[in-house]
Order: sequence, then C-alpha cells, then structure tokens
Amino acid sequence: MLRIVFTIIWLVLSVWLVIWVGEGLFGVNQRESILPFSGEDTLGAPIMIGVAWGLLLTFGGTMSGLGRRKKVRGEAEIGVGRIVEVSRTGLTVNDVPQYDLFIRVTPRAEQDFIAQLRMLVEPSDLGTLQVGLPLAVRYSLADQDIVELADPNDPLVSDALIAWRIERGLIDPRQVRARTTGIQVPASVLEVRPTGQRREGQSELALRVLMAPEGAATWEAETTVFVYPEAISRLQVGAPIWAFYRREDPQTIAITIEKEAAR
Repeated sequence: MLRIVFTIIWLVLSVWLVIWVGEGLFGVNQRESILPFSGEDTLGAPIMIGVAWGLLLTFGGTMSGLGRRKKVRGEAEIGVGRIVEVSRTGLTVNDVPQYDLFIRVTPRAEQDFIAQLRMLVEPSDLGTLQVGLPLAVRYSLADQDIVELADPNDPLVSDALIAWRIERGLIDPRQVRARTTGIQVPASVLEVRPTGQRREGQSELALRVLMAPEGAATWEAETTVFVYPEAISRLQVGAPIWAFYRREDPQTIAITIEKEAAR
C-alpha cells in the first residue's frame, strides 16, 4: 500500500512540474496558469514541489520500490556471466555506496544476454569488480533483466564455474577430475614461468609445486593455471596455495589460491 501511495504522489508531482515547465516555455500569458500554487505570487511553490519530487525519487523510491530493482523470482538457473560495466547509482547506505553491475550471462544452452545486478559494495572490495571478471549468478527463466549473486558454497555454482572455464580453455580437462573429485592439500610454489598464452583477460602460468599433505611425504608436481593479472602476485615463488590431486595420479594437479569447502 505504501508503495502505491508513494508512486501516485510522485506521478502527480511529475505531471505538475512538466505542465509548469511547459507553461513557462510556451505559455503566452505568464500571469495565468491552469495549475494550483503557481503564478508570479507563488514562485516558492514550484521550488518546494521540485524539492519534494527529488526527495521522493531519492528516498521514497528506495523505500517504496520506485528505484529498486526486483529480485529473481520463479524458476531460476545458475549461470556464469562477465562484468561489462560498473556504475554508481548515487545511493549510499551506512557510507557504503551502491553500484549497478551489468553482466553478460552465458547460459550453456541459450543465447547470451545482459542483465543487471544492483548491490552495495565496500570501497575496499571495488577493485575486485573489474570489467571482464566472471561471476556465478542466478537468473529467472521468465525474466532475464535481473540477476542475483549465486551462493558460492552451492556445489552447483562450483560446477558451473568449472564448466565455464573448460568451455573457454581456461583449465586443462585432465585437471578437472583432480579438481572435482580429488584430495585438497596445502602446497607451495617452487617455480613460476609465464607461457605467453592469454585468454579471457587471464594469463597462463606454468608452475612447479611442492605438495605437502599433512602427515605424509611431500613431492613435486608441475601444472598450468590461467589467472587474472591482479592475482599473479599471489603465485610467486614461496607462496602458499592449495592443490588437488587423485591418489592414483599424484602428478596431475589443479591449484587454487583459496581453500575450498569440502564437496
């Protein structure tokens, strides 16, 4: 009900302002008006109405839904998209600015589409939202204008991200089994060498890794990984990482910077 009231008031004020501006630009007799609270003797009324209109658009829209994007509803799918644009909305909540992220989503069996994700972003996290960054999102099958961030702890999200990387040649298919069904152990980088290959804004590195499972003997293994430029510093010699391997094939490994939850 409150949303309807705010919407009606905002629309009435909008019509009033449009007519007032139109009369000022095209009216023959500026002393007469079809509007209440207008004319030379009431110049303060348009100012007050304009202020009220702006306040309703800024604050009333946030509370009532005028400026708020709807959430994903109904049957939803998980897909992977890439950020194509990041822009501020002008709204700040508790000193945290709000941003609109426009994301090109690539469903596995459908055509690409661009959707919007509106979210609050801490200033310290803004650097991670770069154009080209892949994000796992939920989208509605009926309305693809809006998406939501998918739960990173959902196994389906991990599967979607791995499938996206496989399709784009960002992960060696031989590493997939180690990544999805292997054992995760701590490891360290012994050697790093760029291969010169670049895909999807990521650079390929060839690594020699020291595998160090707790309570067991260590061994060395070699692998390759595509990473974004800002993550290269975290894969320098001596850097601690996490690696996946299968007992029957300890030389085929996949690596990650952050420890992942058990699948």
